[in-house]
Amino acid sequence: MAQWVRHFQGRRGIALGVLVVAASLAGGLVSTDRAAKLASGPLTATRLEIQRKQAPPAPAALQARLDELAAAYGEAVGIAVTDVEAGWTAGVDQDRPYPQQSVSKLWVAIAVMKAADEGRLDPYGWVTLTDADRSVFFQPVAYKIGSSGYATPISDLLRRALVESDNAANDRLMRELGGPDGVAATLQDMGLKDVKVGAYERDLQAGTAGLVWHADYGIGWNFQAAREALPMAARQAAMDAYLAAPLDGAAPAAITAALAALSRGELLSEASTGRLIGLMEQARTGPRRLKGGLPAGWSIAHKTGTGQDFRGASVGINDVGLITAPDGHVYAVAVMMRHTRQSVPARLAFMQSVTRAVAEQWVRDDAFRVAD
Repeated sequence: MAQWVRHFQGRRGIALGVLVVAASLAGGLVSTDRAAKLASGPLTATRLEIQRKQAPPAPAALQARLDELAAAYGEAVGIAVTDVEAGWTAGVDQDRPYPQQSVSKLWVAIAVMKAADEGRLDPYGWVTLTDADRSVFFQPVAYKIGSSGYATPISDLLRRALVESDNAANDRLMRELGGPDGVAATLQDMGLKDVKVGAYERDLQAGTAGLVWHADYGIGWNFQAAREALPMAARQAAMDAYLAAPLDGAAPAAITAALAALSRGELLSEASTGRLIGLMEQARTGPRRLKGGLPAGWSIAHKTGTGQDFRGASVGINDVGLITAPDGHVYAVAVMMRHTRQSVPARLAFMQSVTRAVAEQWVRDDAFRVAD
């Protein structure tokens, strides 16, 4: 942890310097003092928007490559790549909200750590899960709930939600913050108005399938059985409504802006930032998504999302995270698939091609720095 914190401090200093230089090169519209203030202190939605507007244009070669990759994939995809230090963002359909699915667990975790930083929640405090805390799909912590419940520290729920993508763990974390509305309020206060959680995982999945959550659905395969018993027209209508206006929607560029702010230390305390990114580095899901395209010497801290399959298509197939080059340069990356019929190998190859494109851009930039 100490080693990571030292790296973080150095990286944040570099990011601040780049923003100051960028501001001075932009025709003197922003003073050095003003640029420094924009790059430090509590984040706000206004300051996040100012940072984005003042960012330099994305490298033309990277933008062209992302456009080429998206066109070749043949389906609607959202891509955003943000250089954490320089501030530019390249992307495809980057400002339209996409279903996040379990990517939204990242925002719950950030809200939890913010509450901890403010003394509103003890991350090492213990809670007891009961049958009322059962969720849907992947929820290994729920199997530990016995007749007297299951006592566990909040820190373990945080680990389960980020590292394993445990739905029951995530839902209980939300409950500790006052539910979806409590999470939303915390995110709004932090300036993250363009990323949404929307609902408990179990309610989101039930609604997407055309159901209203019932406690029995959290046991065994009851949810799947209830879903299969619905008329196909009802399921289709529910899915269409979700895709048209996802409760958990967020645009790729909004996600990478938030990830970049996290990396720069603008969202949480230094200790909480290090802890959260450390958990993202341990993620067990999606080893062949963005991570699969990284060259040797690169690392990733990420969160995946995987929605339901319906009528030969998958919804909300995503991976977002911070990828770090061998020299410590960091990029925030989001690749999101709204509704894909491509094969799993094709999806993985596409995500890997995006991270390879980012690595290629780093090589170009590195060659420029050496030549300069």
